[in-house]
Amino acid sequence: MTPKSAAAAARSTVYGYPRQGQDRELKKAIEGYWKGRVTADALRATAADLRRTNWQALADAGIDEVPTGDFSYYDHVLDTTVMVGAIPERHRAAVAAGPLDGYFAMARGTQDVPPLEMTKWFDTNYHYLVPELGPDTVFSADSAKQVAELKEALALGLAARPVLVGPVTYLLLAKPAPGVPAGFDPLTLLDRLLPVYAEVLADLRAAGAEWVQLDEPALVQDRTPAELNAAERAYRDLGAPTDRPKLLVASYFDRLGEALPVLAKAPVEGLALDFTEAAAGNLDALAAVGGLPGKRLVAGVVNGRNIWVNDLSKSLATLGTLLGLAGRVDVAASCSLLHVPLDTTPERDIEPQILRWLAFARQKTAEIVTLAKGLARGTDAITAELAANRADLASRTGSPITHDPAVRARAEAVTDADARRAQPYPERAAAQRAHLRLPLLPTTTIGSFPQTGELRTARADLRAGRIDTAGYEERIRAEIQEVISFQEKTGLDVLVHGEAERNDMVQYFAEQLTGYLATQHGWVQSYGTRYVRPPILAGDISRPEPMTVRWTTYAQSLSDRPVKGMLTGPVTMLAWSFVRDDQPLGDTARQVALALRDEVNDLEAAGTSVIQVDEPALRETLPLRAADRPAYLAWATEAFRLTTAGVRPETQVHTHMCYAEFGDIVEAIDDLDADVISLEAARSHMQVARELAAHGYPREAGPGVYDIHSPRVPSAEEAAELLRTGLKAIPAERLWVNPDCGLKTRAWPETRASLENLVAAARTVRGELR
Repeated sequence: MTPKSAAAAARSTVYGYPRQGQDRELKKAIEGYWKGRVTADALRATAADLRRTNWQALADAGIDEVPTGDFSYYDHVLDTTVMVGAIPERHRAAVAAGPLDGYFAMARGTQDVPPLEMTKWFDTNYHYLVPELGPDTVFSADSAKQVAELKEALALGLAARPVLVGPVTYLLLAKPAPGVPAGFDPLTLLDRLLPVYAEVLADLRAAGAEWVQLDEPALVQDRTPAELNAAERAYRDLGAPTDRPKLLVASYFDRLGEALPVLAKAPVEGLALDFTEAAAGNLDALAAVGGLPGKRLVAGVVNGRNIWVNDLSKSLATLGTLLGLAGRVDVAASCSLLHVPLDTTPERDIEPQILRWLAFARQKTAEIVTLAKGLARGTDAITAELAANRADLASRTGSPITHDPAVRARAEAVTDADARRAQPYPERAAAQRAHLRLPLLPTTTIGSFPQTGELRTARADLRAGRIDTAGYEERIRAEIQEVISFQEKTGLDVLVHGEAERNDMVQYFAEQLTGYLATQHGWVQSYGTRYVRPPILAGDISRPEPMTVRWTTYAQSLSDRPVKGMLTGPVTMLAWSFVRDDQPLGDTARQVALALRDEVNDLEAAGTSVIQVDEPALRETLPLRAADRPAYLAWATEAFRLTTAGVRPETQVHTHMCYAEFGDIVEAIDDLDADVISLEAARSHMQVARELAAHGYPREAGPGVYDIHSPRVPSAEEAAELLRTGLKAIPAERLWVNPDCGLKTRAWPETRASLENLVAAARTVRGELR
C-alpha cells in the first residue's frame, strides 16, 4: 500500500480530449458552415456545447483539472499561428475581412490563394498546418480564443489548465515562407516570439489561470546544442515574470533525452512526461538528474495513443517510484486523448469480453482517475478495479484470436529471397515499357474518386437492410462505369476503378482479414473535418479470400487502358490501425505483408498489369529518434518488398506517399524497389523531387501537381509550371503526372476540372519536350 501521506496531493488530469462529439457534431457543423447551411453563430454555439459537454464529462468522471485551449475548429497549430499573429501575407486580407473565414482560408485555401502546407504531427496520423515564417515576420499576441475558453470552463466551477503549443516546438515545426531563402531558420525568431508568449501568459493569469501547460514534443527528437540552448533560454525568460501563471512544460511520444536536464533546471513549476513504453528511459533519466524536488510532475502512465486497457498494477509501480522524484506527482495520459476514439460503450458489434480489452478516451479517463485514487489512498482503495483489470489482461493473453499457429509458421519460414524481385529494375523497366506502351509523362490518379452522398447512402442502406447485396453491388458497378468513362474521356493514361466499394483505405481491408476488429463509432480526427475509424489489429493476420480482384477485373473489362490494382501497404495497415502491443511491430508487419502478397499475386493472375501498394505512413511511423530508425526501416521496407516481390517483371509496381517530410527516408524509398512512386509535392513546391534527385533515385516518380486537400482547382498552367519544376530534378522519361493523393474527399465538379487541367498540363509540357 502506498502511504497516504506520501501521495495525498495526487490529482488526475488530461492534456486534451476528442473534439468531434459523440456523433461528429463538430464536423457536421463546420461542413454545414462551408456550404452556407449553418450560420457562424450556430457553429460557435455547437462548438461551445461540445466544449462544455467534454469538460463536464471529465469532471463527472473524477478528473481534477480539465484542459482548455485544446479544442479547435481545424488544427491547434493553426490556432497557435493565430495566437501569435503569424498570418501569411497572402491570407491577411481574408483574416481582416472575417477572422473565421480567414482561418478556414489558411486551412483549406481559396480558388485564388493556396492554403498552408499540411503534414503529419510527429509520428501520428494527425495532420497540422505548417507555420510559414521569415525574417520579416512580426508577431503579435491574440489570446482571445485561449482566454475565452478558459473563462467558459471556470464559469462551470471547474479547475482548468490552458494548454498551448510551446514556443520552441512552434518554431521547430515552422518552415520558411514562400520566397524566403531555404537556409532561413525559424528558430532565429525565438527572441521575437517570447514576449508574445509572455503577453498571452499574462492574459491567461489575469483571466484566472493558476497553471498553463506549454507542450514541447519537438524536444523528444534529436536536437542540436543550439536548439537545446534555445529551449533553455525560452523557459528562463518565460519563467522570469512575476505576473504569470505556474508553468507546466509537457513532452510526449518519446523520451526527452538530452532535453530533460535542460527542462528540469528551468525556472518552471512542473514537467509533464511520458512514462509509457514509447518513452522508455524517462524514468531513469529523471532519477539521474536528481528528480524535480519541490516541483510538480504530471506522469503520463496511460497510453494516450493506443486503445488497449492499461496494466494498472504496472502503472502503479511506476507511479510509486516517481513519488520519490518530485514534490508532487499527478496522473495523466501520455499525450492528448485526441488520438483515440471517444467511448467504447456504443460499440455493439464487438464481443463484450473483447470489448473489455479496449479503452477509448472515456475509459482512459476512468483509468487515470483510478490510478490517482490508488496513488493517493493506497491499493486497498482500488482492490476491485485491480482485480477486474487483471482478469481483462489475462483474457486477452489467453485468447485464440491472438495466436494462430499457421500464420506464425508461415511468417517464420520467410527468407531474404522472398522479399526481393527476381530481376533488377532496369530489366523490369524495359519489360514494362514494352508491355504498357505509355506516353512520355504518363498521367494517372492515386486511386480513389469522390465518395458521393449517394455512395454513402447506399452503404448505409445496405447496413440497415433497406437494400440487398445485389442492389448495392449494382450501384457500385454503375459508379465504376462512370469513373472509367470519365477517365477515358479526360485522357488519363493509367486508370483506376475509383474505390467506390471502400469505406476507408485501411478499414476496407481490415474487415476482410482475420485478426482485425472494426468499430462502428470509433472516429478519430485525421485533419480538419476528416475523421477515420481506425480498425483494431488484435490478433494474427491472414487473408481468407481475395479482397479486390473482382472489382479491379470488372473495371479492366471496361477499358483497353491499364487499370491499376489498388492495395494499402503493410506499414500503413499498421500505422492507421490501433495495433496490438503484445509482439514486435516487425512481426505483425510480416503477417500483414504475407496476406497482401496473396492479393497481389491474385491480381496479377487475373490480368492486372499495374498494381499500386500505398505506403503513406512509411515516413509517418519513422521513430522520432535517429538511433531507433535503422531497425524500423529494415522491417518496414522488407514488409513492402515481401508484399510485392512475387510478380513478373512486366507487372509494374507502384507505391504512394503523402503529407510527410520525405528527405529523412529517401534511402528507404529507394530500398522499397517499387517501379513507380507518387508523392505529395504541390504544397511543398516540388521539394520531394529535389530530394529524390539529390539522392540519385533511379526509378520513376510522380510528384503531385494537384493539391487535393484544398477545394481550389489548379489551372492547367499552374500544373504545367509545377511539372516544369519537377523536370529540373527528374528526367522526362521517368516523370509521371498525378495528384498529390486520392480524391475521395473532393466533390465531382472540382475533381473533373482539376483532372482535365492536369491532363492538359501534361500535353502542354510533352509538346515542349519534342
